[in-house]
Amino acid sequence: MNLKTFLALLARDGRVARRNFVFLILQTLLQPMLLVFIFGRVMTTSGFMPIEYKSMLLPGVMALSMVFTGVWAVAMPLVSEFQFSKEIEDRLLAPIEIEWVAVEKIFAGMIQALISGLVVLPFAWLVMGKGVDIRFPHPLLFAAVCLLVAFFASSMGLALGCTIGQTQIGLMFSLVIAPMIFFGCTYYPWSALEKFPVLQKVVLINPIVYSSEGLRSALVPQFPHLSAPVVLVALVLFDSFFLVAGLRQFRKKAIH
Repeated sequence: MNLKTFLALLARDGRVARRNFVFLILQTLLQPMLLVFIFGRVMTTSGFMPIEYKSMLLPGVMALSMVFTGVWAVAMPLVSEFQFSKEIEDRLLAPIEIEWVAVEKIFAGMIQALISGLVVLPFAWLVMGKGVDIRFPHPLLFAAVCLLVAFFASSMGLALGCTIGQTQIGLMFSLVIAPMIFFGCTYYPWSALEKFPVLQKVVLINPIVYSSEGLRSALVPQFPHLSAPVVLVALVLFDSFFLVAGLRQFRKKAIH
């Protein structure tokens, strides 16, 4: 691999991101902050939910922000570059293997996903006010989960961006992303589904479950959560699956 070419492609994506900085900030923070304000501030301050819910909610919102940003940052430009602007053709002419063009897309998406997740923490803390009890006892676990979640989100974005058509974008978010979010334990711990045993087992095929539970175990271990080894193994498996699927679809799309 030509490292200089790889870094040049990454720098190009960085310049595009800087030009769209305001849009990216709104896209990244608007939905999570609305969730945090309604559930973490309004509902708890009015007494409809306990104060402790703020701390339990925050890791889920962080996971949601990272996944949404990572998928969007990779999938949407790919749909545009393959089907509208044809900009991908310039990238494919670079002196680098086709797969490394896709890896660069994943890497750029990871950076955006990590930034969106880390920015959510202080912003959400300010919006929620008092009562947020983040203990942060396992910084290495937190770093590992963040990297795995960001990789999953961007590699999933690669797979989706190389698979869906321009007329299927809305369908992707309504039939794929939205159900994954609502059944991804972002607003509640996995243990809350104990009274729905079948559903509790079915949701384990959803990678967002492990994203939310992993961040919960790293930031607020006082709440119920899946064990860290289970989370790490599951995220590695999902990362591998979406990476292989995404690279295969990217090469197929690029050649044809």
